[in-house]
Amino acid sequence: MHLPSIEPYKIKTVESIQMSTPEQRKKWIKEASYNLFKLNSDQVIVDLITDSGTGAMSDKQWAEVMLGDESYAGSRSFMKLENTVKELTGFRYFIPVHQGRAAENVLFSALVKNGDFVPGNIHFDTTKGHIEYRKATAIDCTIDEAFDITIDHPFKGNIDLHKLEKTLQEYTTEKIPFVLMTITCNSAGGQPVSIENMRAVRTLCDQYGVGFYIDGARFAENAYFIKKREKEFANYSIKEIVKEIFSLSDGMTMSAKKDGLVNMGGFIALNDAKVYEVCSTFAIMYEGFVTYGGMSGRDMGALAQGLTEGVEFDYLESRIGQTAYLGKRLDEFNIPVIKPFGGHAVYIDASKFVPKIPKEEYRAQSLAIELYIVAGIRGVEIGTLLADRDPVTRENRFPKLEMVRLAIPRRVYTLSHMEYVAVAIKKVFDSRDEAKSGYSIKWEAPIMRHFTVELEKI
Repeated sequence: MHLPSIEPYKIKTVESIQMSTPEQRKKWIKEASYNLFKLNSDQVIVDLITDSGTGAMSDKQWAEVMLGDESYAGSRSFMKLENTVKELTGFRYFIPVHQGRAAENVLFSALVKNGDFVPGNIHFDTTKGHIEYRKATAIDCTIDEAFDITIDHPFKGNIDLHKLEKTLQEYTTEKIPFVLMTITCNSAGGQPVSIENMRAVRTLCDQYGVGFYIDGARFAENAYFIKKREKEFANYSIKEIVKEIFSLSDGMTMSAKKDGLVNMGGFIALNDAKVYEVCSTFAIMYEGFVTYGGMSGRDMGALAQGLTEGVEFDYLESRIGQTAYLGKRLDEFNIPVIKPFGGHAVYIDASKFVPKIPKEEYRAQSLAIELYIVAGIRGVEIGTLLADRDPVTRENRFPKLEMVRLAIPRRVYTLSHMEYVAVAIKKVFDSRDEAKSGYSIKWEAPIMRHFTVELEKI
């Protein structure tokens, strides 16, 4: 008889959850203009809006908080983090920043200019925002299998090599500063990328003389999937796979609020001395001196420890297993979810869940709001609201998938919380035929609107 799997940690401190009623939640979401981002955290029972910065730190990470060196320049905490990043990734240069979008801002300020094209595998919202803010264009080269939730492809985050080569041939390489690969691919359902695909992308980049950079926010989860699904690496350690991944690229950005297991932090890691020099200037302008970059010494110490814990196999097996547990329960209830299940989140296909709500009325957002009202669960729309408007025509962009993402914070919730979420979604699913209308926009920002948008019910 096999023993059941357990979380490889014990709970030392707990945080109380404020319980509420559907009537209260109806009132709160209306006051928040039907924007889940505008709710207070005490108005949420199970918060799955993001896995970014919402995890729980370990006792060793909290010990690093007390050891933090807050010197402005050249602190011990910086040295500790720099050594950890270089040892883990193999990159020569390292710049700390306060979070992932700051890393994008610094790197893109150095490399992306007006009229450029940046191919990749479904750029996430902040990534696309930083590209389009510079009047450049993000080009999606993801494999077609990523857009069919029923296909059980092991690496749905892969870049389609034919699409990529066509893009490299179509635009002059002077207009393509680099190819950007996101691991795991958030907007494709938290799906991983294979090393076989990374190697092929590296070859094309070398052939056409363009750079190859990685958004490594969930690099450890991606490495876990490689170990499990790519035969060549079955006997490799997570650390060995991580080294192989980053050896194929010219540099990386990192939101450490994911696989770094901290609540705030990020970095850029590079091999090119000239790119590092330019990025250093922008980092000083936007973030702070190059040996703290918007992070306190205690945060850098906690991140160094978090990166070490984040590549432990037992932790990854438990973390990704919890996501799979929720996915399997929803699948048992016949709820349309992206398969295979991603590393950090389960994604519901809103178009199959509430097909009677027109896409122009933001069906994924409508579903996310209903889930909050019924059970106090806060997910996030990955659909038309997030896709934003075309920067030229200002028309809505309708993505191929309208999804509600349930992102699971690291080391925060138990399996009983996941069971609550699954049963609650089943309850909403059973009454789905009643949902025939959605929402309209009352006010929106000109870019990355979904964070602050104000809606009204139709």
